[in-house]
Amino acid sequence: MPVLPTAFSPAAVSRVALANAVANGVIVVTGGLVRLTGSGLGCPTWPRCTDDSFVATPELAGHGAIEFGNRLLTFVLTAAAIAIVVVVWRSARRDLRTLAVVSFLGIPAQALLGGITVLTELNPWTVAAHFLVSMVLVAVATTLWLRSREPGVGQPLLRRPLELLILGIAAVTAVVLVLGTVVTGAGPHSGDRNAADRMDFDPASVSQLHADVVFLLVGLTVALLVALHAVDSPGRLRRAARDLLVVQLAQGVVGFVQYFTDLPTVLVLVHMAGAVLITAYTARLVWAVRGPASELPLNSPAKAAVSS
Repeated sequence: MPVLPTAFSPAAVSRVALANAVANGVIVVTGGLVRLTGSGLGCPTWPRCTDDSFVATPELAGHGAIEFGNRLLTFVLTAAAIAIVVVVWRSARRDLRTLAVVSFLGIPAQALLGGITVLTELNPWTVAAHFLVSMVLVAVATTLWLRSREPGVGQPLLRRPLELLILGIAAVTAVVLVLGTVVTGAGPHSGDRNAADRMDFDPASVSQLHADVVFLLVGLTVALLVALHAVDSPGRLRRAARDLLVVQLAQGVVGFVQYFTDLPTVLVLVHMAGAVLITAYTARLVWAVRGPASELPLNSPAKAAVSS
């Protein structure tokens, strides 16, 4: 089988990877807008918008236009995902191929899950799954972009205990996101006035549990930041931990304000955007554990001589 010549520069790969990452984040926010405007069943079926039309009809009014507009954005996301696969395959960055393929395959998976969500009339469990898969794709796309800006994956920059702490922060972040979907599924924003089913949980209780795990997450991130400064870790790690902590605190403030102001639509949408940022910055922290391929290994004699 002939090998295609390298056609795209590292800068081109990085630009397309950034576009793919942004598209994955934007469609989460627009999906939140669909739910918060009660337009979740604006197109009452799938893959058509109605039984007789692929596009929104005048009878569906504003809700139909909002839902159909969000469906159209899927094509933009698909184009970005295809583009990143093409440029990675036609570049020298073979190490990015797995991430590019996963990013692409997530799009049809999400489209199918979105269709199931509509056909089940916004069942809160399928809505939650739809959101969580989006968070995985945001993390993958973010990591792909960050790696594309470096010559390759290098050696670990931290000792094993601190690396495990970072992985623990990522795991707790995942728990926070899952509990966030439970809070949403038990709350009032079902996505459509005809979608009456909600998760059978007490909203106040699951909100408190969600907040408790957020406190744990912030505490772990503070501990990590202190430890990174104590061992004089590389600046990329300290910056990643610091920035993640700032985003966590901002997201926590928004969460508390929206809870005590009866979940206004604007703040809930801001909170959803914050979830995207939390995911992206957590992915950045995990990425920062390994330096670029051009950097010395953690246990190399040269690095040991510098630190002594």
